[in-house]
Amino acid sequence: MVSDKAWLVGAGPGAPALLTVRGAELLARAELVLHDAEVSPELLALAASAELRLAPASAAELTSLVLEASRAGRRVVRLISGDPLFSASGVAEARALRRAGLELEVVPGVAVELGASSAAGLALGYPGGPRSAAALVSAGPPSPGELAGLARAARSFCARLEPGELDAAVAALLASGRASSELAALVTRGTLPSQRVVTAPLGELARAARAAELAAPLVLVLGDAVRARGELRTFDAQPLFGQRVLVPRPLAQSSVTAAAIRARGAEPVMFPVIEIVAPPDPAPLARALDELCRYDWVLLTSVNGVERVMAALRAAGRDARAFGAARLGVIGPRTGAALRAHGLAADLVADEYVGEGLARALLARGVGRRVLLARALHARDALPESLRAAGAEVEVVAAYETRPVPLSRAAELVERLERGALEIVLFTSSSTVSSTAELLGARAAELLATVTVASIGPVTTETLRARGVRVDVTAEEYTVDGLLDALEAHFRGRAAAPPL
Repeated sequence: MVSDKAWLVGAGPGAPALLTVRGAELLARAELVLHDAEVSPELLALAASAELRLAPASAAELTSLVLEASRAGRRVVRLISGDPLFSASGVAEARALRRAGLELEVVPGVAVELGASSAAGLALGYPGGPRSAAALVSAGPPSPGELAGLARAARSFCARLEPGELDAAVAALLASGRASSELAALVTRGTLPSQRVVTAPLGELARAARAAELAAPLVLVLGDAVRARGELRTFDAQPLFGQRVLVPRPLAQSSVTAAAIRARGAEPVMFPVIEIVAPPDPAPLARALDELCRYDWVLLTSVNGVERVMAALRAAGRDARAFGAARLGVIGPRTGAALRAHGLAADLVADEYVGEGLARALLARGVGRRVLLARALHARDALPESLRAAGAEVEVVAAYETRPVPLSRAAELVERLERGALEIVLFTSSSTVSSTAELLGARAAELLATVTVASIGPVTTETLRARGVRVDVTAEEYTVDGLLDALEAHFRGRAAAPPL
């Protein structure tokens, strides 16, 4: 039990991946999380066992709440956008908690101003002359006088503003002697796929911001830092930057895919169209697992298969030792990694991510006589047929079933496609294709024609085409990263194509 202590954790500038390792560790152990409204749902999801509450605006009210919870033995984390001590409100909260007698641990975060500047390629450390390289305004909106003083002293400076403060800030900068023609930049939603950057001469900046309808808060950068943007912008120069990508996989499989999409500057839209459930008859799997020692090879073709097999073993009171002398074969490195997480090493990892690839690799290695294949209830038979043709006895058991989500969700997906709320749909299996097509009904091909359709491999592409859906991108490497690589190449090609 921890009492009379609280943790102030910096959530960073917006992107969930920019949370510190210490911050993630504390969220995982928290019992109460008081968070800013700007904190992303992905970060809050790290606090899986905690009560989540929006932090009160009043420092006194927040102190009372934290005191009550911590003295009741609860582990309280105050999750603050940016860095906890880089704003006036964060400093006020920290001081109030300390004066109330609480022990504090402050976990730094990337300040919003610094994160937004870097993500926009605005180099606050741009080499300058004898004057200071940059002035960084923190702890609340600067007054016109403060802006003027800093502007006279620094080659570059950065400040966070609300849209209503922009006109006064520009006037103060001009009054300080900064030239109306000097290039300035405004960044909003920095480090996120929805990041927007407007650059304009200082005298025209407020008008440009209104024309662009930029949302609050704004990060203003002025001076030499802005000149480096063309050379140093990387985040918003990625081919997939800003693209909204529908991920129709089951939620349990979506987190790794979502992280890979965010790493490319795109925005994942999680919309599971299938769910993974136990097979209708679990008895064949249970019998096979009870007799693992009689198989020469046990084959697992997906992460789902690994997890379901290991769960069934645990339910029977057994563990990895049950495999005995049986060798393990899998499709792809992710399935191999799932095995390793359970203390097992695959004897064979097929580097062709389809059943035929595992069959070829196994036949080259020596298939033995008895083979157990644990897979989805409904799957292609290319793998067991190839092995049987080579003389092996192959027992196929269902480890799980993929089931479509209720048709009641169709209206939501149709509406997103009709209003252009998606740019890409990422199909990673034939089952996601079939379930998506069932949801969209007779309009499936028509609605999917409005987006870029990306397929993880030829089998999934064949399923799409059989449904009448145009396929824009098919991965050459049948993994999520391979598919995202193919999408990047596709969009680079479109950007480079001359206009007709």
